[in-house]
Amino acid sequence: MVADVPQRSVLGRVSGSRRPGPTVVGGLVVFDCDGVLIDSERLNVAIDVEWITALGWPVTPEVVVDRHLGRSAADQLADIAAHLGRPVTQAEQQDWMRRYEAAYDRLESTPGVESALEALVAQGWSLCVASSTRHDPLRRNLEHCGLLRFFPEGTIFSAEDVVLGKPEPDLFLHAAVAMGFGPSACVVVEDSQHGVAAARAAGMRVVGYAGGITPARMLAGADVLVTDLTELPELVSRWGAAPAG
Repeated sequence: MVADVPQRSVLGRVSGSRRPGPTVVGGLVVFDCDGVLIDSERLNVAIDVEWITALGWPVTPEVVVDRHLGRSAADQLADIAAHLGRPVTQAEQQDWMRRYEAAYDRLESTPGVESALEALVAQGWSLCVASSTRHDPLRRNLEHCGLLRFFPEGTIFSAEDVVLGKPEPDLFLHAAVAMGFGPSACVVVEDSQHGVAAARAAGMRVVGYAGGITPARMLAGADVLVTDLTELPELVSRWGAAPAG
């Protein structure tokens, strides 16, 4: 289901009842990974709640979604250290990574995303990934879920590539430049408020995916919300490569 976010006037172009215009070739669709390409956020949040609580900060899933979802590991660790009043030790960080590695085999692609990717490629869109996840687990998880074939060498970007991660725009701008597109030709698909904020700061249009763990209210900065990724190709074909609102 597509849901309009009334704060953005650009939605008149994507939410009306008129028929889609002709497909425009030449735009770039930038995907977040966790929670968009891979149905991992519920699992990730559960791991983080258990681990952070064990460190001495008894958090809830809601706190993790609000403060950490979509942000880099470095930013998460800085926030945890500030709350604990001490650095997170290397041993504790390694325990965190081990918890993620133990859950690796349980990862699956997000429902509908494979058919959406195939349709976008058929329409002529370029695709890339811009994720807060480190490169090695990012590529490993995409391969495990059968999605790496959509993202060849040079189309996968990580917060490791920039100084400032989401909600700063640096990662999305870096990805766009590397792929050869200006911000106005880009559509970002995000499931976190920090990712939506980063895309808006980059001057890009944003589809908020509200079919996962993030409440729709946290994605209010997006141009439009979807709960079904199979609707994505028709939605972005209406936008084409028109300037962002």
